[in-house]
Amino acid sequence: QAQLVESGGGSVQVGGALNLTCTGSGFTVENYALGWYRQAPGQQREFVAAISAGLEIADYAASVKGRFIISRDDAKKSLYLRMSSLRSEDAAVYFCVAGANSRILRTAPNYWGQGTRVSVSS
Repeated sequence: QAQLVESGGGSVQVGGALNLTCTGSGFTVENYALGWYRQAPGQQREFVAAISAGLEIADYAASVKGRFIISRDDAKKSLYLRMSSLRSEDAAVYFCVAGANSRILRTAPNYWGQGTRVSVSS
């Protein structure tokens, strides 16, 4: 059974940094595009960042570009999100996702994690 498990969420002050990790199992992680979505209270879930399989091409939402860095380690079946210069609007539940390719990941990911909460206080 495919599974994605996030960790690393927590509370941080505005301007601070936080690292998220996601570990996959039950499917061939290295063959999938991986990414992050987030959902703030009362808002729709939104795309944050993605990284393709193979060439590891990264893609970011405009709102996080230049502040977040996505990376993957296929040997560890893991995905990372380095978040810096955090803003209050970055507070949300962050979900790890996997898609058979980058297009699927951006439209209807095959797998979702349970989410990890990020709080940003001023």
